[in-house]
Amino acid sequence: MNLTTHEQDFYAWTQEQSQLLKTGQLHQIDWQNIAEEIEDMGRSEKRQLESRLELLIMHLLKWQFQPNLRSRSWQLTIKEQRLRLEKLLQKNPSLQPNLTEAIEDVYPLATLSAERETGLSLFPEICPYTLAEILSLEFLPE
Repeated sequence: MNLTTHEQDFYAWTQEQSQLLKTGQLHQIDWQNIAEEIEDMGRSEKRQLESRLELLIMHLLKWQFQPNLRSRSWQLTIKEQRLRLEKLLQKNPSLQPNLTEAIEDVYPLATLSAERETGLSLFPEICPYTLAEILSLEFLPE
């Protein structure tokens, strides 16, 4: 089986494709793989959104349900994830309409992570925080 440059050396393939585009050599472009890579880049941004939401919600749950163990580290993680989400959404405003669905999708994973870290199994089945609360730099659940 003949491997394409894309499969043999991804970095070299990206540089080659970029040069072909810049020089207008469109007949030599690997259009199929370029289209797939562009789709993957979009999915990567969405995965980053979901990953940050999951970590943020997990820490909000820990903050709420283990008040005696609250720490500066948890508070800083919450703040960091909110700032990173804000930056991600500023760079990718088309992800904004996906936020509610993303929260619903990641909430079971966030509770599982919180359960694993805390040993508690008392977390609500549905996310107890609104989108505005999750993204608010000031909100900490009590």
